[in-house]
Amino acid sequence: MVEYRLKISGLDCVDCARGLEASIAHMEGVESAQLSFFDAALTVRGNVDEKALRGTIAKLGYGVDDEQQAGKSPADEPNALVGFWRYLLQSLETRLALIAGGIIFLSLAAGWLGLPEWVAISLQIGALVLAGWPIARSGVVNLWVNHTFNINFLMTLAGIGAVVIGEYAEAASMILLFDLAEALEGFTNEKARGTLSQLTKLKPSHAILFGDADERLVPVDSLSLGDKILVRAGDRIPVDGTILEGESDINQAPVTGESIPVWKAAGMEVFSGTVNGTGQIIVEVTHLAADSTLSRIIAMVTEAQSRQSKSQKFIDKFAKVYTPVMVVLAALVAVVPPMFFNAPFLNLADGTRGWLHRALVLLVIGCPCALVISTPVTMVAALTRAAKEGVLFKGGVFLEQLSRVSAFAFDKTGTLTQGEPEVVDSRDLDCIGEAGCDACDDMVALAFALEQHSSHPLAQAITAEAEKRQVTGRYPAAEGLRTRSGQGLEGMVNGHLMTIGSLRLFEEEHRIPAVVHEWVDQAEADGKTAMLLCDGDHVRGFISVADTLRDDSQAIVRSLNDMGKHTVLLTGDNATVAAVVGQTLGMDDIRSNLLPGDKQEAVSALHQRYGSVAMVGDGINDAPALAAADLGIAMGGSGSAQAMETADVVLMADDLAKLPFAIRLSAFANRLVRQNIVFSLATKLLVAGVALMGYAPLWMAVMADMGVSLLVTLNGLRAVRFRG
Repeated sequence: MVEYRLKISGLDCVDCARGLEASIAHMEGVESAQLSFFDAALTVRGNVDEKALRGTIAKLGYGVDDEQQAGKSPADEPNALVGFWRYLLQSLETRLALIAGGIIFLSLAAGWLGLPEWVAISLQIGALVLAGWPIARSGVVNLWVNHTFNINFLMTLAGIGAVVIGEYAEAASMILLFDLAEALEGFTNEKARGTLSQLTKLKPSHAILFGDADERLVPVDSLSLGDKILVRAGDRIPVDGTILEGESDINQAPVTGESIPVWKAAGMEVFSGTVNGTGQIIVEVTHLAADSTLSRIIAMVTEAQSRQSKSQKFIDKFAKVYTPVMVVLAALVAVVPPMFFNAPFLNLADGTRGWLHRALVLLVIGCPCALVISTPVTMVAALTRAAKEGVLFKGGVFLEQLSRVSAFAFDKTGTLTQGEPEVVDSRDLDCIGEAGCDACDDMVALAFALEQHSSHPLAQAITAEAEKRQVTGRYPAAEGLRTRSGQGLEGMVNGHLMTIGSLRLFEEEHRIPAVVHEWVDQAEADGKTAMLLCDGDHVRGFISVADTLRDDSQAIVRSLNDMGKHTVLLTGDNATVAAVVGQTLGMDDIRSNLLPGDKQEAVSALHQRYGSVAMVGDGINDAPALAAADLGIAMGGSGSAQAMETADVVLMADDLAKLPFAIRLSAFANRLVRQNIVFSLATKLLVAGVALMGYAPLWMAVMADMGVSLLVTLNGLRAVRFRG
């Protein structure tokens, strides 16, 4: 079994792409065929000859771009008119259409010059054959292989019908307009595909391999784990890695959406696709090019297209019924009025259009292209826009769902808070109430002497505070350390017994001054964790530690509440801490003392109460709750592969501020989809009504169908420019 991955050219609409995919899947020896319309990539697996594969694609009216030509699209041309002209010249079908247009002009000139009528008719039929042959061949092959009607087959019937009723000029003009409209639609879709390819263009193709003796330029795909690469100022970082030497400000916007460059030094991670700032750095490769963060982002955005939204699934089902119904309706319109109501079958000499003509207009307007493309083009544009902002959706269904979520449940630690406890207050009995009080500094130094070798989060907070106050060298490390039943720690410092621990421990063993007791009670009432320090039998004072709120947490919760969303806090902390945090942020509901399994049950209960529920967490500890929620949202995906795999939506930067943006983008995309569907159906109904009354020429149906396809595509692409 072999696998081919081919870049297809000439894909004008999603429905046409599905027809091609189905045709390839029916080929002998093909095990599976998958065609992604928005990156025009056809993947075929099986025992099939590539020449036969390319031949079938050509018979259906499409081309295969060579690898070296892929990406050189006329749609990349800044001048749209120049780009469209180049697009017309790049394929045989459109070149034939241009020649046919010249012949039609000659036929009109023949009439003006008074030449015999048969000359003009012959030219018009010649133009019709020239422009219509590729269309007819594609339509017939599709019908033969897939047993379905596509727009090419419908246009072929309409062209033949127009010739039957003697409308040679209209038949040729209709096919020419269709060719040009298809080309314009294809050109517009190339522009749409460009929104996705912008992510691919962020991947550098080469890197500077740094060796002891020399530096040389090598393909990124040839790099191995542990290789050292040189990244100069202004260069795009080619792979994920760790800085070995140097420091610089890194623009991480392409991956995380952060607007401000991040300063990075030796030992810190950098990601592929980000841009090095002013410094030169040497990076050790930690992920191969195919496994880099940017590669995973591109893969996720591409795969997200296959996870259709509910609207898209509905439209797909509707389109499968819509086209056959329109064909049957057109047949009835052509036959029933002439047979039962003595209505004219052919056009009359006075200009009255017969019912065959009206049926042909219905055939043309029966194409589902505008309907089928109305949703996916919007979703892909929005998915790409979100990725640029550092928000990854695993599929259009999740993008569609986000703005419809009723309640957002938040983990506390690392989501609404910084995730790292820090000393927020300390007071010695001899404190003189000034910043940098020596008595308080001394108490922190003693606490550090006891805690400096501990890995406990509270001990790390004290270490950070001691380093901040520059008192780490004031006392030697404590000796003979002994834990006190998980409530504290004691040891000898300079021959004196020192103890640090909880209020409960001190109440059992020490006499606590009333003022210290008041300080501790107030700290715990404020949701802080308080530790007392004893120098021998003398209680020195207390140190309080808290996991501080992120600067923007309150504004984000308020923003969600203003959108009409319910906000819920789910935390393993005690009720006092949870109440302080939840009330400070303005949460609607607060639930505390929850283990991971309890959070999962809480999410299920919230679902019963509010309906649709999203869980926002770090993607690791909150995995059960993320899985139980209707929508799982993980933070910090750029630093966690597990977070990217766990959730339905990933905020690549450790930045909760992206959540309101993502919700507004979801609402905007849903609005565009509704507009596109309503506009498509309304236009088709309007033209169908005009056709039944006998006022619609064939060219009007072509312009209506293709024009609507173009308009819904352009409207959907507005999501790429969404600013929030």
